[in-house]
Amino acid sequence: MRIVNVTTAVVAYHGQATLVRIDTDEGISGFGEANPDAGAGAVVGMIGDLAHLLIGEDPRNVERCWEKLRRRKVFAGPQGGVFVIALSGIELALWDIAGKAAGQPVYRMLGGKFRDRIRLYADCGDGDDPAGSVSGCVDRAQRMVEEGFSAIKFDIDDLQHRAKFDEFNHTVNAAELRTMVERVAAVREAIGPDIDLAIDLHARYDVPSACRIAWELEAFNLMWLEEPVPAENVDALVRVRAQTRTPICAGENLYLRWGFRELLERGAVDVIEPDVPKCGGLAEAKKIANLAEMHYVPFAPHLVSTPLGTMATAHQCAAIPNFFVQEWHALEEREVWDSYVTAPDGSGSIVKDGYITLPDTPGIGVELDMDGVRAHAVPGYGIFE
Repeated sequence: MRIVNVTTAVVAYHGQATLVRIDTDEGISGFGEANPDAGAGAVVGMIGDLAHLLIGEDPRNVERCWEKLRRRKVFAGPQGGVFVIALSGIELALWDIAGKAAGQPVYRMLGGKFRDRIRLYADCGDGDDPAGSVSGCVDRAQRMVEEGFSAIKFDIDDLQHRAKFDEFNHTVNAAELRTMVERVAAVREAIGPDIDLAIDLHARYDVPSACRIAWELEAFNLMWLEEPVPAENVDALVRVRAQTRTPICAGENLYLRWGFRELLERGAVDVIEPDVPKCGGLAEAKKIANLAEMHYVPFAPHLVSTPLGTMATAHQCAAIPNFFVQEWHALEEREVWDSYVTAPDGSGSIVKDGYITLPDTPGIGVELDMDGVRAHAVPGYGIFE
């Protein structure tokens, strides 16, 4: 079996999501997805630049193909950024082919599964009210619990807060902090003590601000406080973690296993959150999870993907022992999100009662619904042309 073609499509989701298709000379095609944060134009361009290196390769040699691309570009910044995001989308498509060719689901290709279902947490953003009001947060939290989610997450880093000093100064002030605490307190009261609650700060703050926020939120028994400071400065994250009982989660903006080594060795986090279609793909995420397990750190992947990337990530989460919970980020775009794939059981969605059930069908286990892809394709990129 040999690769004969590599193409892309771009669809509307969380901005623009890049889908990858790899065709073989035996008629088997695999599909993957690259994280949308880098921008579709950059990712599509990088995949186009890499495609010729894959032509003629056996796609079942997933890690050989992955390493060929990484090493060939070793002097072009392949340890981070757009290159690894593009590489991640390609790698997911290679695993889809390998599973289909073997007649096995991807989790079995990764060593088998520890669990049949993957627990999700619902990313609730700012709540049902675009202004991020307390009532809007409470309404969304209660709705997600009613839908079966046992874990939820909210954003409380309001860059438009009326009390901010200016648009660049993110040092938290008393009014901002009070608003943050009010939102978290209201959500915790609404959902009760037994639903896991995470809070995201999107790496906005300096160390003193992060510590103040973490201290104030200790009373609410958080599942974690996410990215209180930028992840690049591990020393800063260590200082925040050392000053609070609130668990600290980070890692969504790090790449490859090398990007996580110091974070784990320095004890900077309580929970690690690689983004699988961004950090290097399924096999690389498993290696990161293995590193985390050596430090007794749970694995809870960040994820902003269509159902294709979401199901692929679920296979990886099934294949590791230290899985905690996986992000689901589609509340505002649910109808469009569901339209991109055909669910294995024909139900219309891969998410039910706060879980994803792993399919036994070969490959990733979902097929793109081309009607949905065409309906929401971003003009100018073509559709697997």
